[in-house]
Amino acid sequence: MEPAARGGKSGPPAAVSARVIRRAGLFKRLDGGARVIEVSAPAGSGKTVLLRSWIAESGLEDRAGWVPVMPGEGEPQRFWLSVADALRGTGPGSALVRPVTAAPDLDGWAIVEWLLKDLAALEDRVWLVIDDVHELRSADAQRQLELLIMRAPPELRFVLATRHDLGLGLHRLRLEGELDEIRAADLRFSESEARALLEAAGVELSGPALSALHGRTEGWAAGLRLAALSLAGHPDAEGFVAGFSGSERTVAEYLLAEVLRRQPRQVRRLLLRTSILDRVNGELADLLTARSGGGRILQELEQAGAFVVALDAQRSWFRYHRLFADLLRFELLASEPDVLPGLHATAAGWFAGHGFAAEAVRHAQAAGDWQLAARMLADHWLALVLDWQVATADELLAGFPAELVAADPELTVLRAASEIIGGSAEEAERHLARAEAGSPSVPADRRPTFQLLLAVQRLRLARKRADLPALAEAAGDLMDLAEAADTAQPSLAEDLRAVALISLGNTELSWQRFDDAERHLEQGIALARRIGRPFTEVLALSQWARIAAYRSTTLAVERGMQAIELARRHGWAEHPALASAYTGIATVMVWRGQLDEAERRLREAEGIVRTSAEPAVSLLFYQARGALELARGRYGGALAAFRAAGKHAALLVTPHPLPAQARALTVYALLRAGDLASAEQAVAAMDEQQREEAQVREAVAALRLAQGDPRAAIEALAPVLDGTALMVAPARVGACLLAAIAREAAGDPAAAEDALEHALALAEPDGIVLPFLIHPAPELLDRHARRCAAHAALVAEIRALLAPGAPDGTHGPAPGGFGGTGSPPKNRGGLGGIDPPGATLLDPVSEMEMRVLRFLPTNLKAAEIASELYLSVHTVKTHIRHLYIKLDVHGRGEAVQRARALGLLAPSPRRP
Repeated sequence: MEPAARGGKSGPPAAVSARVIRRAGLFKRLDGGARVIEVSAPAGSGKTVLLRSWIAESGLEDRAGWVPVMPGEGEPQRFWLSVADALRGTGPGSALVRPVTAAPDLDGWAIVEWLLKDLAALEDRVWLVIDDVHELRSADAQRQLELLIMRAPPELRFVLATRHDLGLGLHRLRLEGELDEIRAADLRFSESEARALLEAAGVELSGPALSALHGRTEGWAAGLRLAALSLAGHPDAEGFVAGFSGSERTVAEYLLAEVLRRQPRQVRRLLLRTSILDRVNGELADLLTARSGGGRILQELEQAGAFVVALDAQRSWFRYHRLFADLLRFELLASEPDVLPGLHATAAGWFAGHGFAAEAVRHAQAAGDWQLAARMLADHWLALVLDWQVATADELLAGFPAELVAADPELTVLRAASEIIGGSAEEAERHLARAEAGSPSVPADRRPTFQLLLAVQRLRLARKRADLPALAEAAGDLMDLAEAADTAQPSLAEDLRAVALISLGNTELSWQRFDDAERHLEQGIALARRIGRPFTEVLALSQWARIAAYRSTTLAVERGMQAIELARRHGWAEHPALASAYTGIATVMVWRGQLDEAERRLREAEGIVRTSAEPAVSLLFYQARGALELARGRYGGALAAFRAAGKHAALLVTPHPLPAQARALTVYALLRAGDLASAEQAVAAMDEQQREEAQVREAVAALRLAQGDPRAAIEALAPVLDGTALMVAPARVGACLLAAIAREAAGDPAAAEDALEHALALAEPDGIVLPFLIHPAPELLDRHARRCAAHAALVAEIRALLAPGAPDGTHGPAPGGFGGTGSPPKNRGGLGGIDPPGATLLDPVSEMEMRVLRFLPTNLKAAEIASELYLSVHTVKTHIRHLYIKLDVHGRGEAVQRARALGLLAPSPRRP
């Protein structure tokens, strides 16, 4: 077993130096030429002791930054703040590394970039020692650590202690000879090292006894340290060694029992009675033992370094080594079985009184106090869910006997909550009906909580079913409950208000009341931030990404990325709430013709969507997937996706705008595949109300064009083009484009030119090119090139995407196209097909530079652009510098202005 890894800015605590065990061979390797050293071995192998001894023996206290990774660390910001503090605490680092403090918008990528910049001038060697790296659970933090390792200056050396090999791409360093790996076999103590360890603990053994002990432990560090603790002051050390045998676990249990029996009575009582806890502090220890001084005893035990591990830098919370804890509980059960219920009840009361709901419920259940357990879970269920501890809430509910859940209306409501998340709406409805039927049995003092739980579940069930009227009603009820709770429970009232605002915004979005939706979502985000509910904020930001269909696509991408990054920082990267964010971003990418990026976003979303219970989100996902397949000319895949979208549309219990889009896109896919008969059948199968939908009228126009009847197409589009129909952005562009194609075919080139210019003007602010891929008309664009000169960059992009073998995977005009099959012009100057009017670039802009350039008018930072384009931050910054040189500017705003003047970017965005 390894001593606890405690925090410190420049290294481990000085008290450790008294226990230094010189291990010359390993010290030499740690001092060697490798830039990265990975110390990988199971628990108890002596990793931490080795590193502490090496630092003390080598006199590196001022040049080694020590970072312990907390168990289950999932917060990148907290980890990187510890790294920055540790490096700043070294002598060389103190003059280079700037102080960094926690902030809501500070992420690990930014801290790594700052560290790389600050340490670029490092001249003296510094070691960054990270203990228990395997506890670093955040995928983002792992990638960030890999980035720091790969780009750090050569004077910064890394020592990584872990229980298993790390997925940090270290194989590249191995090939370059810059990685040294110290493994379990290397960490085994030699006989002479074992003697030094025992002598440091005040134990002296004869040669034969030492050899026997070393042979039986096989140099296992934990076994030797445990033996040293047991042998200290033992009256018959040689006899002890003679009886020391067995497997590693048997040896550990034997030694732990020896150690436990040799502890003073007060310490033994504390260890046994607090073993029921997963974590313990001094106050809890005093309470469970009816003694004082528990905190001091725990600190002394932790200082011994074998069984007790500090969980925080202040050494106020501790846990026991799992093997030790198992033994302690066994001993407690054998010696004092009658005290267990009382100990659990006391612990439940303490945790309840200090706001640790999950631990309070667990101990109340262990004590058999089902009433307290049920009350605690009901009172804190909403807080657990808003902090996305849903798995914990479900686990706690599963700890109740089934008959008790069925008989308790509050627990029955929580059973419905579990069904809403991972089960069926029908089962959830059945449980809610049973709970309501049992409401007369709810005590008067519990009825406000019961009504609150019921209202929240009604809202969540309505959202799962996409029952918009029920959702609006439930959100209103929740707002009323928030007002009622304002005085008695202000924090609960604000939680309810945030949930209600976001639910109202979600409902209004589906009803296409976009101003109201934006207002309520924005209010919900602001409130969630103020009350410290990041999961609620993620939920609101993710919903806002869906406004992409009707508002600024740039804003939608920004909100979606904010939701994803915030969720990743908190370890929620796979949460179903992100389905809207990923799908909204992917939808925008499809509209913009960024098909590779859209493909990646949809892959990210796919697993999440499968676990998402909301049919509207699933419908949006399959619609985006189908549009992507359609844009790439894969018509069979498009039709399969639209069929899947139709299945999810059938689950919607109230009218919704999304199915109309799916119906229209299905017709387009059939037309592009050349199957006019099936397209006609698809339209005929719709009822009269569906055929009057604006997007279906647009699809009918496309069908009539394919049938060679432009007049019928113009007639179908007339109600759409008068501006009264509310459509998504691509549909508005598509309607104008189809009108241009129809007017051209009807022999009215002037009207065609007007309609085409209108389509391009609508498309340019958000870079929407999808309609030009679905209804390819390159010859039309060529014939009206002069009128389209104001949109040269957009036209060039469309032509490039329509070209066979286009970089994003489109395949040019295919059967069923309406605008001819003229060949696109050759690429000139790297601008996607044509040079912009008045271009005076120093050098042509490359394709990747153009992709980066399109993000410069947004509020996205370099790191966010990098994530969007799947590039490193360094690569994005390099492209930006090249753009500044080519545009002959010195800043981002100036670059945007210059690019617009050259026609590389659309004019200043305006809201449609």
